[in-house]
Amino acid sequence: MTQETLTIREGDWGQLGPEATDIRRSVFIEEQGVSQQEEWDGRDGECRHFLALKDGLPVGTARLLPDAHIGRVAVLAEARGLGAGVALMRAAIDSARRQGLPAVELAAQTHALDFYARLGFEAYGPAFLDAGIPHRNMRLSLGGP
Repeated sequence: MTQETLTIREGDWGQLGPEATDIRRSVFIEEQGVSQQEEWDGRDGECRHFLALKDGLPVGTARLLPDAHIGRVAVLAEARGLGAGVALMRAAIDSARRQGLPAVELAAQTHALDFYARLGFEAYGPAFLDAGIPHRNMRLSLGGP
């Protein structure tokens, strides 16, 4: 029996974009029915990106926007439950801390609220639709000096 390894790469869109594109197309456009126009918002170039690799193969992605929002968190269906989502979130949160950001926020699909709550995020405000999918805003304080 072999030990599977999970690694996270951090970089810019030029470095991680091709693999992140494939994962986001599979999860958001094909699986969840998000339109290409809504998925490709033109902001990837300004973000820090994170890529989860399981045994060297890309299985998940996330991004951190300059305004401290984490978004486009996606894990391929066959890799869910293996820890890639948690590892991606921890990498994005750590990156935000290194940048000195006081908090991070995200718009969570409502089915994933418990996942983010386990990471310390707190929901606020009413539910809303984004790309036809119910979401809620969530926030995690990163503490401060």
